[in-house]
Amino acid sequence: MVLLDSSPPGVLPRRRPARPGQLSFDELGTPLREVTFVVLDLETTGGSHRDDAITEIGAVKVRGGEQLGELATLVDPGRGLPPQVVALTGITTAMVTGAPRIQAVLPTLLEFLSGAVLVAHNAAFDVGFLRAACEQHGHTWPRPPVLCTARLARAVLSRDEAPSVRLGALARLFGAATAPIHRALADARATVDVLHGLLERVGNVGVQSLEELLDLARESTPHRPTTEQRRKRVLAESLPSAPGVYLFRGARDEVLYVGTSGDLRRRVRSYFTSGERRRRVRDMVAQAERVDSVVCAHALEAAVHELRLIAGHQPRYNRRSRTPLRAWWVALTAEAFPRFSVVTTPRDGAFGPFRSRQQAVAAMETVLDAVPLRSCTQRIPARGAAASPCALHELGRCGAPCAGLQTVEEYAPAVAAATALVEGRDDGPLRRLADEVAALGEKQRYEAAVRRRDRLAGLIVALTRSQRLAALAAVDELIGARPDGTGGWEIAVIRCGRLAAAGVARRGVPPMPVIDALRAGAQTVIPGDGPLRGAPAEEVWLLHRWLSTGGTRLVHCEPAWAEPARSAAAWTSWAERARPVGPLPD
Repeated sequence: MVLLDSSPPGVLPRRRPARPGQLSFDELGTPLREVTFVVLDLETTGGSHRDDAITEIGAVKVRGGEQLGELATLVDPGRGLPPQVVALTGITTAMVTGAPRIQAVLPTLLEFLSGAVLVAHNAAFDVGFLRAACEQHGHTWPRPPVLCTARLARAVLSRDEAPSVRLGALARLFGAATAPIHRALADARATVDVLHGLLERVGNVGVQSLEELLDLARESTPHRPTTEQRRKRVLAESLPSAPGVYLFRGARDEVLYVGTSGDLRRRVRSYFTSGERRRRVRDMVAQAERVDSVVCAHALEAAVHELRLIAGHQPRYNRRSRTPLRAWWVALTAEAFPRFSVVTTPRDGAFGPFRSRQQAVAAMETVLDAVPLRSCTQRIPARGAAASPCALHELGRCGAPCAGLQTVEEYAPAVAAATALVEGRDDGPLRRLADEVAALGEKQRYEAAVRRRDRLAGLIVALTRSQRLAALAAVDELIGARPDGTGGWEIAVIRCGRLAAAGVARRGVPPMPVIDALRAGAQTVIPGDGPLRGAPAEEVWLLHRWLSTGGTRLVHCEPAWAEPARSAAAWTSWAERARPVGPLPD
């Protein structure tokens, strides 16, 4: 094996810091001049990595147009070479006999590839053989970024200019100093010249970073952006590399799309590459004329601003959260004999929200299975009415106040039971419904049991969410601090279920003065009506998730943040582990 370095004679090669084989997300934005490429070529005994073996390896390491080193070796495949391979490459069985076996070569080759982008012509062939060799000999394939010069050529060159993207044809097109002759090192050198020729062309389609280069050459060619879309990446040039919210605007300054990112500039640039495959978003990018941004202290503030901007502008290319204030709730009516009603305006004592009326109705009907509230919609005066009892009265599920068979006082316990269930003060109805599921299973009424089980699980999820949101919205002021992973803190001031202020205390900065300043300048929140005190449910849930995950600490809370002791949350594990209660009949 021959390992060459570009250092002057007598000078030891400069050692570079070891880097992982897989580039990080940050490194994917590296300018092309700073990317290290290892251009590789293999010769083999045939075309299948399952049945054939490597006979020769050639690799050239380059960066910024400068050659850093070469690696070349013959490899003993442990078998004779077929005549057609000898005729094509000139490598004979005698030449490879006594050469190192692939298991001896692999460690050096993998070290040579470390931290670089693997480049090959028809790269799937070479990568397939290397992966198979690693699996066979106990090495972990490092999964380096792979660039195929054949695919890149087809993406960059027109068919008139390059009818063929074979290595020999491209080498002639770009005037390669070395002609490919089906020998590994010679072909790798020729591929280096082809790569440099292609890199000179990619700037014409707006490619300047490694991420964009890999996207340009990726397999899914139908998703490749047009040249005009790539040129629009200049819309991202003025954006900061900071967390926040971005807004795509159209020709009439209308907001087309709102999104959030931890790095605004990098995220917006990604919209102009083939990494973005959503058809509607690609259509949006084609119409975009400007991108505005709102820099935020951290990801939580960015997510909240995104919700608010989507609600305010209602961009036609955003599908979720366009109407965060529009939802369905289940609430008791205000009359002598209250009943459950599905409403769009939450009232005190309501539970929800639900994304559809059908979901709200299903939850309401499940509660009525355990609580003897009336389900009829007629308005009944306090002294009763003269209607005939319905079938529910005969089934024992209604006291028939409509027929004057139940007074207001006799009806009140059912109202109290429903209110206690919604507020989390009594989970008895949930227990009764769970017992009914078990009883149906014991009677081998499996289909009915499964239906009841699924409805009960849905009710538990809905009540848990509702009670947790209401508990957080009931807190007048709460201050949380979450470790930012670098020794600092992300801080949020929450009032009545809304984010009132956000900031950061970097490593080495005392957090309490920052918290005091944020608290003093926080937004004043006037609570509204309903269980969430007027706060949007999606924002409250976003804040709840941030407070209950990631090691967030409560710095201040007034009044105490507490969830009801008999809430539906105690039944969450039951809902999550719910399984079929028996074999369903054929």
